[in-house]
Amino acid sequence: MSMATMHSNEFESMMYARNAPDVQAKLKAARIAIAGLGGLGSNIAMMLARIGVGTLLLVDFDVVELSNLNRQHYNLTHLGQCKTEALQAQIKQANPFITVYTKNVRVDEGNAQAIFAGYPIVCEAFDNPQSKADITNELLEVEGVKLVAASGMAGYGCANEIKTVRRFANLYVCGDFQTTPEHGLMAPRVIICAGHQANMVLRLILEENEV
Repeated sequence: MSMATMHSNEFESMMYARNAPDVQAKLKAARIAIAGLGGLGSNIAMMLARIGVGTLLLVDFDVVELSNLNRQHYNLTHLGQCKTEALQAQIKQANPFITVYTKNVRVDEGNAQAIFAGYPIVCEAFDNPQSKADITNELLEVEGVKLVAASGMAGYGCANEIKTVRRFANLYVCGDFQTTPEHGLMAPRVIICAGHQANMVLRLILEENEV
């Protein structure tokens, strides 16, 4: 059966046919925000889109550059575009059945709570340490919000060093907790960490709160 003759509901159901049973309703109802659309955030967003998370908020202020292409979910046609717009277009091609909002803004301690209001799970995917601190300090004060953050995924060390830990009741951190961008940023370990974050988001949606 071709896409042209397939009913949209049937098409959507077939997209998720290989997902774990009895999870799609919760995924479709979920609202997830992603702060930073670089190597972590762009890959997290695509993974969550592919499993059918119903609503995504993509937040970044930057544009796609050549140096991004070794690890981020963009290609040459996206150079110079806002990351929010480039990623939103890719998600539409991968899964047209979800809602994607974008905000072109730099997140800081003064605006974080307003930007992410209404999103009970937020992925912190920044490169900048100050931005990481700002969003963590602000969102941990908000009742009911769970933050999935990252710390250490650079270089080419052992992949098994990257793990997920629960630091507080509403804070989960993924990474090796050691490496910094000075070790180099390369696709394999960055995407492994992004996978940890996306999987933790999935578990939280399904109310699996332990790592």
